[in-house]
This record gives sequence, C-alpha cells and structure tokens, in this order.
Amino acid sequence: MDLKSSKPAAASPQAKPGTAYRAVAGKPPRPGKPGGPGWLQRLLAHMPQLLPSSCALCGAAGRETLCAPCHKRFYTRQHRRCIQCALPMPVTGKELRCGACLKDRPAFDATIVATDYFAPSDQLALALKFGGDLRLAPLLARLIFDATRRNPVPGSDVQLPMPILLAPVPLGLARLQERGFNQALEIARPLGKLMDIPVQPRLLERKKETEAQSALPVGARARNVRSAFALPFAAMDQVRGLHVGIVDDVMTTGATLNEVAIVLKRHGARRVTNLVFARTLPT
Repeated sequence: MDLKSSKPAAASPQAKPGTAYRAVAGKPPRPGKPGGPGWLQRLLAHMPQLLPSSCALCGAAGRETLCAPCHKRFYTRQHRRCIQCALPMPVTGKELRCGACLKDRPAFDATIVATDYFAPSDQLALALKFGGDLRLAPLLARLIFDATRRNPVPGSDVQLPMPILLAPVPLGLARLQERGFNQALEIARPLGKLMDIPVQPRLLERKKETEAQSALPVGARARNVRSAFALPFAAMDQVRGLHVGIVDDVMTTGATLNEVAIVLKRHGARRVTNLVFARTLPT
C-alpha cells in the first residue's frame, strides 16, 4: 500500500477457476515492502480457508485447494523409487538404489518426493514459482508430508529416518528481489509445522548468482552451482552431527541439492534428506 496516496488500491482481478498458472502483473515487490501484488498474495495465503475457492487442477468449487477426486487420482498411486535420488525403479528387484547412484553416489542420503514432474502436477509447481500463487505452498507442503509418512518406502521394508531440522534451498538476492519470495521457503514453513520440525530459513546462503538450471544443458548444471552455497559463519556449528532436511519445489538432475549436501556434510552434518514436491523424469 502506498501510504502517500489517498487513492484506494485497485482490486486484483479474480482468477479463473481451474487455471493453475497465472501471470502476476507488475514487478514483484522487494522483500519487506508492504505494497504490491506480492503483499496481497501473502495476506491471502495466510488467511484460513473459509472463503469460497476452487480446485487448483480441475476448477471444482469447494474450500480445498485440491479436491478429493484430484487428490485420489494423482497423489495416491505410488511406484518404487531409488531411495537416494527418487527416480522410478522397476517393481521387481531388491536393489534400493538406481544404477546412477550406485555408480556415482550423491552427497545427500535420501530423497522423498510427492510426485513426478509432469502434467498436471507441473502446473502447481509453475503456478507457485512463476505465477506467485502462494496459496499453493501449503498444498505442496501437505503432499510432501504425506510422502514422508509412506514408511516403509514403497516396494521395500526400509524405514527412512526423518530429519530434525529443515532448511530451504536459498535464492540469490537478485532472483529473490525479482520474484519477491523464495518458493522453497514458502513450502518449508508449513511443512515444518506439519512435521513438527524447526525451520531455519537462513541456515544456507547463496554466495553467487547462478544461471537458471532449467536454461542449461544437463552436463553444465553441476558446474553452474559449484561452490554456489555456504553456511553463514553464525550457522557453521549448527549442523554438526544433525540430520538436515532440504526443501525444494522441483528436483531435476539433483545438481543443486547435491551441492547443498556437500556443504552441509563439510560442516559435519550426519545425514541429509531432500524433501521435494516433484521429481523430473529422465528424457
């Protein structure tokens, strides 16, 4: 809100039901600024779900962001995954890790995902990340939380331990100012409440601005994020001996999450588990 102006702010246009991806008009406000579309979205995202709403996928009227039929159709069928990188694996077989993780083991120890990154789930991730639809963050957190309760891991008798601390993958300052929020943090906050685990928003920091991973070929992504993350001096002793959970919206090659895990392990983290909404399938 512009405190210098007596002219009332224009009402935001009403979203069309069932349209998950929506463009946000105007330049996102800088963090901490009260005015602009980002402020209004944050206000609505924290309001109780008592107002008329519609399903983010099918547009059915109701008070839930995701209707029961869509939840049943898209988020209850689970397949066997690699315990480390969460890529789908054949139903038969006793090996817990995929061939890629056996050949070149990542720094993180496990990955829990809610779904694969394809239609219509990709609409939810895009609407949150690029459309600024912050009402979707608690939904994605709920779906990740449901995935953490699938113990033992589908297709095995393995009981995955849960982290005792959550942290989001950080954005660089320029990207944060451009977008107005960090989607990983918006997911981590409600997820921490659901799991009853503390969230440390500033446990990690991004030391350098990097190109968007999605714009790079697969082979260049690891180089793009190499040495991009660090622990602030005040947090360097906070992870020693702990099991840390790293929250993000989408996992593609795993290069970003692997670099984060390297930093955490370097400072003594005992175990690192990724908690991600959607996993991109190899092409």
